[in-house]
Amino acid sequence: MGVIDAPQWLPAAWARSARAIGATASAEEIDEVGTTLVASWSEPGRFHHNLKHLVDVLARIDELAQETHAPDVVRVAGWYHGVVFSAGSHVAYKHRGGEDPVASAERARRELTDLGVADDVVERIARLVSGVDRHSADIRDIDAQALNDADLATLAVEPQKYAAYRKAVREEYAHIPVRDYLTHRIAILTKLLARPSLFSSPMAQGWEEPARENVTAELSRLQSELRALPPDEPSEGAAEGEPAGEGATSPAEAPRPRRLSPDHADPDSGEGTLSRPPPR
Repeated sequence: MGVIDAPQWLPAAWARSARAIGATASAEEIDEVGTTLVASWSEPGRFHHNLKHLVDVLARIDELAQETHAPDVVRVAGWYHGVVFSAGSHVAYKHRGGEDPVASAERARRELTDLGVADDVVERIARLVSGVDRHSADIRDIDAQALNDADLATLAVEPQKYAAYRKAVREEYAHIPVRDYLTHRIAILTKLLARPSLFSSPMAQGWEEPARENVTAELSRLQSELRALPPDEPSEGAAEGEPAGEGATSPAEAPRPRRLSPDHADPDSGEGTLSRPPPR
């Protein structure tokens, strides 16, 4: 998946949502922030967590909008939910790779405040953004549920598109040794399947069955790949035939990953997104 052009409607959609949440800045200032957001989502190396992913999340939010209390607050949170991103090995091995919810929330606070959005609304959006990392929305918070479910909806597409999603995520982490990648992704998928429900909001319940089917199939595939690795297989390269890419890290060059997140999921807690819908 390469860089895609922003749909013509996207900047106007950003501006409408910004105004709807109370932005008082000029049209030029609002448009400038929208332009920087699009640029961030379009940065090189974002094979899955890219502009197409943003568009898909916004589309899923629209599907759930009628059950939310503040749909434009959720939409703006969708714009920011993974805008800060790094898949570098130094990040993946030290803490987590992928979307950075804390840094993304801080960016939302800074930019929305500059646009004149009220402090309480800014803080609400920032909390929604940072909460996506946990995917454990309060059952009383339908807006958080909708954002989390829109983020997890990547799991609920048809198998062919789910396969494209898996490949794109692996491309983002091509520098991560194959054994490490398989081991940690298997842990993530296993704990996702152990959850009573992947989706929380009422209108997203129809996504549960296809999502579990996709995750179960991927888990079986990855377990087979891991078993097929020779016992002395060096921990470098890429899964499913993907190249390791420049700057691949060998076990001697990096500490054993404490927490590796192909999609900013946490294998220790079982909470994560494996996020973002591929094209539907």
